[in-house]
Amino acid sequence: MTTVYDFSYHDSAGVRHPLSAYRGQALLLVNVASRCGFTPQYTGLQALWREYRERGLVVIGFPCNQFGAQEPASDEAIRMFCALEYDVDFPLSRKIEVNGDGADPLWQWLRRERRGLLGTTRVKWNFTKFLVDREGAVRARFSPTTRPQALATRIEHVLR
Repeated sequence: MTTVYDFSYHDSAGVRHPLSAYRGQALLLVNVASRCGFTPQYTGLQALWREYRERGLVVIGFPCNQFGAQEPASDEAIRMFCALEYDVDFPLSRKIEVNGDGADPLWQWLRRERRGLLGTTRVKWNFTKFLVDREGAVRARFSPTTRPQALATRIEHVLR
């Protein structure tokens, strides 16, 4: 059986991070963009990271430019923007694709594991969120309109 721990991501410097390093922790994986109407959700994601990281939650942002070209910057510029504008210090990957032939393998798997509205697999927009439990299974998928603060109860549940 495949779990999230079978995948990895690369950070903005190109360093590979196996998700197996987070074995036993819950993950909140989010495709993000800096020029989106949902970009202020960085504040809520950072708040979740600060509140729950000591209890085992890891938030990881995955910049993506597939939706309205709302993430056109370089990986380093994205990292700096997040740190300066939203005080983000949770991990960020290099820019990836979440849909189509070039979709990152992790995101292909996430989409198959937890389908969206009406059973669709495509990620519809920036700030789609996947919550993964401590065993590496996807427990929930949240739409871009779901504010990070609304995830607290579900996060509490997977951290038990």
